Amino acid sequence: MRQKRLAVMASLTAVLSLGVIALKQGQAQEPKTSYPSMAPLDQYLMADRDAEIALARSAAPVAISGDAKILVLGRHGYETAIEGKNGFVCAVERGWMGPADAAEFWNPKIRGAICFNPPAARSVLPITYKRTEMVLAGRTKAEIIEGNKAAFDKGELPPLESGAMSYMMSKQAYLTDDDGHNLAHLMFYTPPLEAALWGADLANSPVRLIAQFKGAQPIDVFVVAVRRWSDGTPVPVM
Repeated sequence: MRQKRLAVMASLTAVLSLGVIALKQGQAQEPKTSYPSMAPLDQYLMADRDAEIALARSAAPVAISGDAKILVLGRHGYETAIEGKNGFVCAVERGWMGPADAAEFWNPKIRGAICFNPPAARSVLPITYKRTEMVLAGRTKAEIIEGNKAAFDKGELPPLESGAMSYMMSKQAYLTDDDGHNLAHLMFYTPPLEAALWGADLANSPVRLIAQFKGAQPIDVFVVAVRRWSDGTPVPVM
């Protein structure tokens, strides 16, 4: 049971920050469907605005998300649906927030509910805005990653703030087509570090280092699985 749970965590290295590809028999599997290019925009949008608000809010416990700013994705980018009071920002990210080599980068079913704490809202969330802007402009995956890097190099994106982290604890999120398509976890953003400094990717360690921003920005993402969803119910043992 525990080994399979750890295998699911390890799969985060192959998909977006908000994503997880389940492992079968200890080996990473390719998604069942190929996504070589962007699908029609309507497939990425959620027709029910209230449902997107609820999904975004479900990324973190209500004690956090209840007073957070809530974003929804529209045809011209992310829009503020509800103003917040505590500095946290919750949204539903799409597949293009994954690593450049993520096979599900263009998967229109990805719904990665995420709540950024104030430092991450100021220094990581702008990457979401920038990539989404490029997606809506019709850029290719390669152009998006290169555009992300260029924007950072030019100072158009802010440097990472100390203490940046996010919650991805939604029971309703959809992070991959593969079995075990969800995982309750926290994400910690750091300057580039050796995985060993966090004890990441070692046997029985609950910490994994994922390459979400590799090739785009000097940010490492450490993922720590948690045992409860944002509503307090236990995550099933896999």
